[in-house]
Amino acid sequence: MAETRKKLAKLDPVWARITTEAEAAVREEPLLGGLVHSSVLHHQSLERALAYRISAKLASHEMSEQILREICDEAYGSEPALANAARADIAATFDRDPACHRYLQPVLFFKGFQAVQTHRVAHWLWTNGRHDLAYFFQMRSSEIFGVDIHPNAKMGQGIMIDHAHSIVIGETAVVGDNVSMLHSVTLGGTGKEDEDRHPKIGNGVLIGAGAKVLGNIHIGHCSRIAAGSVVLHDVEPCKTVAGVPAKVVGEAGCDQPSMNMDQLIGL
Repeated sequence: MAETRKKLAKLDPVWARITTEAEAAVREEPLLGGLVHSSVLHHQSLERALAYRISAKLASHEMSEQILREICDEAYGSEPALANAARADIAATFDRDPACHRYLQPVLFFKGFQAVQTHRVAHWLWTNGRHDLAYFFQMRSSEIFGVDIHPNAKMGQGIMIDHAHSIVIGETAVVGDNVSMLHSVTLGGTGKEDEDRHPKIGNGVLIGAGAKVLGNIHIGHCSRIAAGSVVLHDVEPCKTVAGVPAKVVGEAGCDQPSMNMDQLIGL
């Protein structure tokens, strides 16, 4: 067993850590044994565990868990980048969310992480021309998690959505790598315009709670958007914007705002 664990840790350190934490969780709270075993310990890889977890959360009388699991297994089997992005998301959540103490938590309990992984499968469906099924995943994510991300939206890796209540991300939005956002964020349009109409968020951006970023605008890398702001124009890299409408109020204050998670603004 010890030798097997060493091999697993070398091949997939994230999954090895999750399984070790899962075993400890069962010892500490036996009443969670059924959940932990079915969601983690019964599976041989993170890909299989995620497929199970997503399908279990999204299943309804309209679409069975078995069908959803087959779809997710197909997605993870054909596109390794999906699970690699999930690994980065787990690490990002652990590093940035002070309420996250184990890699196991996002997989079992954090709807922000679960919603992003649901979107990743939906986006895979969309890019493979299966639009109606992708819309189904979007609908169920909105109903179950309160997170509404259009299947065509492009999400980088290392994404952390804290609390993840009332998140809206539009069809042509692009979110870069290592972005952090809090609840009630909207990346939306400004009206009924067609085609490319949603924001493009650079790498390392921090978006505060309740912020609205509207229109086909660019938010430069490593910028900060203050809570409650309404952003209607481009933001240069490494700046802090605040207000309604948002204006530049200073520099970002650090190299990686999304990792630092410092939301205090000295005005």
